Amino acid sequence: MKKLNEVLENKIQGLYYGNRVLLPFAAEVLKLIYRNDIITDFSWKKKGARYKIYDDYMEIYFCETEDLDREIEDYDVIKMVVVEKGEDLFDFKNHRRIDLRLLGKHKLAIEKVEDEMLFFE
Repeated sequence: MKKLNEVLENKIQGLYYGNRVLLPFAAEVLKLIYRNDIITDFSWKKKGARYKIYDDYMEIYFCETEDLDREIEDYDVIKMVVVEKGEDLFDFKNHRRIDLRLLGKHKLAIEKVEDEMLFFE
């Protein structure tokens, strides 16, 4: 399993197909910003998003989207706050801010959000 730091430092890409995002690390998602929505409820319902963690990757489904390519403009990103699998969820030092950017042809850039950049509360 790749660690989040390894993914960020080595610019390892994720994948996306339709409304599904695949990330090469495992983490709990605390918050996700997609378009103008701030999603914090990842229960199995028809709205928002849901995710599943596997041993060496995770996947996110966007429930109200058929195709991310049609929904996300070139300059838009998906913003997330995650805690890597195995880390203490309740220690705020472990809350990591990342951006996901569609690169085309099913490739997805995973980038660290610098602390001084405006993110969200």
